Amino acid sequence: MHHRIVIVGGGSAGISVAARLRRAGEEDVALIEPASVHYYQPLWTLVGGGVVPVERSRRSEAAVVPKGVRWVQDAAVELDPDARLVATAGGARIGYDVLVLCPGLELAWDLVPGLAEAMATPHATSNYSAELAPKTFELVRRFRGGEAVFAAPGSPIKCPGAPQKAAYLACDHWRRTGALDGARVTYATGAGGIFAVPEFAAVLERVVERYGIETRFGHELVEVDPDARQATFETTGPGGKVREALRYDLLHVAPPQRAPAFVRESALSGQSPFGWVPVDRHHLVHPRHPEVFALGDVCDAPTSKTGAAIRRQAPVVVANVLAFLSGRGPSARYDGYAACPFTTARGKMLLAEFDYSLAPHPTIPVIDTKRERYDMWLLKRYGLPAFYWNVMLRGLG
Repeated sequence: MHHRIVIVGGGSAGISVAARLRRAGEEDVALIEPASVHYYQPLWTLVGGGVVPVERSRRSEAAVVPKGVRWVQDAAVELDPDARLVATAGGARIGYDVLVLCPGLELAWDLVPGLAEAMATPHATSNYSAELAPKTFELVRRFRGGEAVFAAPGSPIKCPGAPQKAAYLACDHWRRTGALDGARVTYATGAGGIFAVPEFAAVLERVVERYGIETRFGHELVEVDPDARQATFETTGPGGKVREALRYDLLHVAPPQRAPAFVRESALSGQSPFGWVPVDRHHLVHPRHPEVFALGDVCDAPTSKTGAAIRRQAPVVVANVLAFLSGRGPSARYDGYAACPFTTARGKMLLAEFDYSLAPHPTIPVIDTKRERYDMWLLKRYGLPAFYWNVMLRGLG
């Protein structure tokens, strides 16, 4: 089969792009996506915080695929950009004039020995999985004191602020129940600091101080021993690499993440060991294949992998796809906008908005989003999910 436009991935990016293309009058659009369930993943932070049930984060994929788009419910397994073909697990070979790559990423549990095994124990969890996010609050609720370790890799992951949010909501719960005084809470990350934008980092440093969280930067999780309940981190010092083991009673981990195998192993993949697709950071087009566009978590645009970034990337990709099909060069530009809603307590949120310059990029008039606010919590809890389902996925904003 052959289609004018083929989109690989039916998550936030794929559905948003498909909806915008249909609104622009494109009639020959195919969407390759194997999943039957569509998740609003940002809500998993609140699932892990005991605020909402995980069921609130999901709808059927059929309900969000735009009318008029051909849904190929199959998994892409091979990309052949020279032949302009996508092969699927079911044996289909789908040709295209334009390819839009947005399959998301995969959780690479295997990159940390013992990590997957730890997730099966009653002491470790992660908000990065719909199956595990409810477990997070169960562990937080049962915790009565001891060692709580929250870990995140230094390599790119979706919503890099999410591991901090898990720690803040847990500490807020323990403060309310009296368990925080008997807890030693550690946030260990391979990153070099709490956040890259100084104006927001200053606020987060005060949150860390308020909860008494010990921060360890430049600490990469390299091994977990679930039987001994021990997490081993690697740091680089003057004498080279050093390993340090931390015992835990509760462990929350954001696992390393990478592009899906069919992307990593294709000619469209870049030099990154994680297989990200290289793009012009403003036009989101592949440097060697002008008919290939990528957005969302799988592309190597140097900004945070967030839904807010996808919201700004989608109209750029659509405009540039239409320009290519009309024989013109790309003109729409993405400025690197991303946003991270930091839930710092139940009822408080800091909305960090920024762009490629790593300067604050506020989009809400009048309101000072550079501080913790209750109205921003309401935005996270109610406003953003409603916007996602009813506006963003319909190509309206």
